Amino acid sequence: MNPFKFDIRNLTEEGKQVTGTLPATFFQLAEGDTVKAESSLTYDLTFQREGKDVIVTGRLEALFTLECGRCLQNFQFGVVLEDYQAEVPIEKETTMDLTDMVREDILLALPNYPRCEDGNIEPRDCPAEGSFDTADREDAEEPPTGADQGVWNVLDKLN
Repeated sequence: MNPFKFDIRNLTEEGKQVTGTLPATFFQLAEGDTVKAESSLTYDLTFQREGKDVIVTGRLEALFTLECGRCLQNFQFGVVLEDYQAEVPIEKETTMDLTDMVREDILLALPNYPRCEDGNIEPRDCPAEGSFDTADREDAEEPPTGADQGVWNVLDKLN
């Protein structure tokens, strides 16, 4: 049974509370992806009808393993949406399925460009930190003097 799918006609202003867990497969992440769900989704949500909208409030929590975009090592990241809130317009007066919305909101809470220092379970420094900075390296090539001047001159002539 899907806890995020319900009949709107039975939803009162007092609301309906759903609490439980769903397996990690809930997130529908591809095998071999750089993001892997490590735990089930834990949820404690209240659905309330307010006029022509359904108001969702509560708490969502899940644990993920992410791949660092710099060193390619895995680290853990916990998503906890403590004060989760959403307002969804009622389109039909029958059933409503908020599964995709909940899944998307949790996945959007993950960092866009994950790095080791983003890990909130076991914080650590990235082993590749500073490896790609060329400004401090002695062997970094200097661009030829005046190399960009021609580009700016051409752009200035466009005015």
